[in-house]
Amino acid sequence: MSVRHLCAALALLAGAAQALAAPVAVPDPEAWARLSPAEQEARRAEIREQLRRATPQERQAFRREMRERLESLSPDQRRALAGQVRERWQQMPPEERERIARERRDRLKAMTPEERRQLLQQRREMLDKLSPEERAALREKLPAR
Repeated sequence: MSVRHLCAALALLAGAAQALAAPVAVPDPEAWARLSPAEQEARRAEIREQLRRATPQERQAFRREMRERLESLSPDQRRALAGQVRERWQQMPPEERERIARERRDRLKAMTPEERRQLLQQRREMLDKLSPEERAALREKLPAR
């Protein structure tokens, strides 16, 4: 679930991007992974508030820059970052994991159909840029249908 967990963590940040006012600097993924969970939560809240006050164009620019920054990482950097995210996730108490999952579900439910379509398109574009090995590893992690 390495890339999947990375995507989930970054999706939380992207969710924050849907909320911004003044242009917000996109956090460095590697620096973000080094933050403690409490520091990440504080920074996430700060970003959400800034995004809440931002114009739609500023929010879109934030999301685009964040996506570009993640896509610019090498496959090894993405794997290392995903491993850090996975390790942190596994160390979280079950209540915390459930809270985060619930917040994510609530954010997705609150999206308009257009926002959901955009999110799916962004995810497809991100998957298209993964190496065949990364895509195969992701497929192995998916639950059986």
